[in-house]
Amino acid sequence: MNFLGNIIWFLLGGFLTAMMYFISGLAMCITIIGIPFGVQIIKLGVLALWPFGKEVKTNPTSGCLTTGFNVLWIILGWWEIALTHLVFGAILCITIIGIPLGTQHFKLAKYSLFPFGCTIR
Repeated sequence: MNFLGNIIWFLLGGFLTAMMYFISGLAMCITIIGIPFGVQIIKLGVLALWPFGKEVKTNPTSGCLTTGFNVLWIILGWWEIALTHLVFGAILCITIIGIPLGTQHFKLAKYSLFPFGCTIR
């Protein structure tokens, strides 16, 4: 079922979403200061490419550097990614067929709000 969900996701916009993440992640990696943020955006792109069958785990023992980067992430305006995923998830959950895709958008929104200190499995 994960394979079929990933194929449907890929065809209905997952590829475009992942490409936007990859392009913006590479653009952030141009400067040394932007490299940690670019790496997190690229991780979001990998998750956005094939989200079914993957889970996001939060490390509860992450330090103050992780918290600082998450705060800086929100201040710099990357919270808009999470808001976009929430809107798309709500729109997709209107129909029964779109509910699995909407739940994946909610998973992406959770990870894109506080990406530092999370791992994808």
